[in-house]
Amino acid sequence: MDAGHVGVWHPMIGKAPAGEARRAAAEIEELGYGSAWVNDGWGSKDPFTCAAVLLAATRRLAIGAGIVSIWSRDATAMAAGEVTLGDAFPGRFLMGIGVSHGPLVSMRGHDYAKPLTAMSRYLDGMDDARKILPTPQAQAPRLLAALRPRMLELSRDRAGGAHTYFVPPEHTLLARDILGPDRLLVPEQAVVVETDPARAREIARAHMSPYLTLPNYLGNLRTLGFSDEDFADGGSDRLTDAIVAWGSAETVAKRIGTHLDAGADHVAIQPLSPEPELADALAQLRLLAPALGL
Repeated sequence: MDAGHVGVWHPMIGKAPAGEARRAAAEIEELGYGSAWVNDGWGSKDPFTCAAVLLAATRRLAIGAGIVSIWSRDATAMAAGEVTLGDAFPGRFLMGIGVSHGPLVSMRGHDYAKPLTAMSRYLDGMDDARKILPTPQAQAPRLLAALRPRMLELSRDRAGGAHTYFVPPEHTLLARDILGPDRLLVPEQAVVVETDPARAREIARAHMSPYLTLPNYLGNLRTLGFSDEDFADGGSDRLTDAIVAWGSAETVAKRIGTHLDAGADHVAIQPLSPEPELADALAQLRLLAPALGL
């Protein structure tokens, strides 16, 4: 897979009307970004179907599933989706799967106990299903949503790498150390092309607020030196500036470079705006493309 070093992660890629999503993917490709990512969150469309629509609407753009929850479909169905898109679009689909978060899993009626064990058993089920599924033209790289060391180790031992989210470059450095040199590492990086500190941080905090209620993210941030004081009121300036890259296009591009220098293979940037709309995201992506050397 040749997706370059920078792609785009945005929730509306998987929520917008199909025509709008197709046009956005085509422009992302034209601007020189190497990937676009669809998620499996509340209110999102089916990630496999969305990925197929976007793959068919573009020529070279890689489409990543970031992240499909193991609680939304069984292992056989997940493996079938992986095989189908890997076969139809060789070298252009990245299969990202994860254990999600306790509160979200409970809303689906599942028990979140022992998520690491659940993921390991789920991977067993996917591998078993692959034995009876047709052999695809190309196998899609399988990435795990991983933050803490044990899930990163599972990403190294049982998958092609990790897709990390809501992390600063310091985490990328630690993740690379655990994954070793030959596994893919794709962090997400939220960005705001805005030079006014108050305005940029206001947009950043609106984005961060729901994530700061989820234990997985808080636990990971604590290991990086952040505390409850940093999590209060939507996030301290220190935490906000660590999680969201803001400033001029050139300043934001430097943060992407920091992730790459820390060991990322590819960075999926998420443009933030007061409303999660593709039009504003694309406007920021146009500003960023030259600064990123695309």
